[in-house]
Amino acid sequence: MPLTKRKNSPEKEELIENGDISESGPSNIKGDEVNIAVLLFLYTLQGIPLGLAAAVPMLLQNRGITYTQQAEFSLVYWPFSIKLLWAPIVDALFWPNFGRRKTWLVPVQYLIGIVMMIMSSNVTDWLGSKSQAPSMSLLTASFMFLNFLAATQDIAVDGWALTMLKRCNVGHASTCNTVGQTAGYFLGYVLFLALESPYFCNKYLRSVPEETGMVTLASFLFFWGWIFFITTTLIAIFKHEANDSPNNRESQVKGMSDIVTAYKQLYTIVKLPAVQTLALVLFTAKLGFCASDAVSGLKLVEAGVPREDLALLAVPLVPVQIIMPVVLAKHTTGPAPLGLWLKAFPLRLLVGPLVALLVALTPSLIGDSGPSYSYLFVLMVLYIFHQTCLYCMFVAVMAFYAKVSDPTVGGTYMTLLNTVSNLGTNWPNTLALWAIDHLTFKSCSAPELSDNTCSTELEADLCKSGGGKCNTRIDGFYIETVLCLVVGFLWLQWGRPTMNRLQRLPQSAWQIGRAHR
Repeated sequence: MPLTKRKNSPEKEELIENGDISESGPSNIKGDEVNIAVLLFLYTLQGIPLGLAAAVPMLLQNRGITYTQQAEFSLVYWPFSIKLLWAPIVDALFWPNFGRRKTWLVPVQYLIGIVMMIMSSNVTDWLGSKSQAPSMSLLTASFMFLNFLAATQDIAVDGWALTMLKRCNVGHASTCNTVGQTAGYFLGYVLFLALESPYFCNKYLRSVPEETGMVTLASFLFFWGWIFFITTTLIAIFKHEANDSPNNRESQVKGMSDIVTAYKQLYTIVKLPAVQTLALVLFTAKLGFCASDAVSGLKLVEAGVPREDLALLAVPLVPVQIIMPVVLAKHTTGPAPLGLWLKAFPLRLLVGPLVALLVALTPSLIGDSGPSYSYLFVLMVLYIFHQTCLYCMFVAVMAFYAKVSDPTVGGTYMTLLNTVSNLGTNWPNTLALWAIDHLTFKSCSAPELSDNTCSTELEADLCKSGGGKCNTRIDGFYIETVLCLVVGFLWLQWGRPTMNRLQRLPQSAWQIGRAHR
């Protein structure tokens, strides 16, 4: 799953809007080298839980779990999408003598280390085995809590970047975030799946084949748990905040009132008719993509594609992900930045049937010897096509957010719209995973149990005890792909004129009004 793309933090947006910092002035990193390295490392740590959360569904896919259970696990991504709900609290409450950001950063990172240690002792049992079903509730709860802590750490690090770096270098914080979080995700997802895979290790890293990989999820969690412990201790002792002084008590009192102000601003923004219409667009637009986004990777693994091969496809895409926003920026300037979004929308809808066709052909194309280089090339081309469409839409909608956001509350405005957009990605993906089992039709191969549809666990067990096997007659993934395609093009009939109308609205339609400032 691709990382959620983020703009500047609410605080940074507000400082830029008010002229307290300037991103256009020349930067000079001399004297900030250590600070940039610290930020980069903190953002990298933040990406580790995200990467591991993306790897777990791949580990579970061939362990007999249902897509309904995969839908349950997909809830672990939600904390990063709703962190706006508690961000004002993290920003306002702190212990002045310890540091405004360290008050949250240090205990949260210690908690992440503790949770990882506890999980390392139990996660092997939670993942299940051939004779034991995975404990989905425990896996979901533990990774959701881990991502909640990582999201809270993200809020603290975003705020600390504003005082840790010199004002002329604050713009580097976004680079540290993008590079660090991507690196952490790579370590937790791509590197972990590669080192956990016996296939990859035996093919590329070992001279003598073995039945297991070089790491397990338990050992990987244990290692990073210690990394969190050690590095957090070093930061707590040696890294001081620029504003570590009793004078912070005044800003803390002010911060308490800022909590109420922040929530009032959010409520005022949400009441704007233009924002409500845009929120409806963002909340429903990705229904047409959910089958290809959430299910296709799991279906490819189910069809026989090694999960580590899928993970490694992300490696050559990293330069593309960095360059694409820069290349596309010139197409999103001007009065109608959503034009690019609308052009990419139908192309992204076509990814669904293309990937469904590839899934259907995969068993016959890869055989027993595994995927060939030509197969992986086709898969990579399809992945690049998908990522190009995704980035066209992302850059365009971000440009529109910047265009319409009320400058008096720029950070809050941008963060609210990003939150709605992220939720608009999460709920269709969860729905798509949940619906697969309900759209799949099976039958028992035992002649005397021909009426058995294997639609429940009891019927499936009855089929097996009768010497039969539950065979899939119609895979719900293909039904869902068609439904998404139809829903997507129907949505476009309403969405295209609606988005064009939103682009034509005057700036006053997006402003909260002087009475609320």
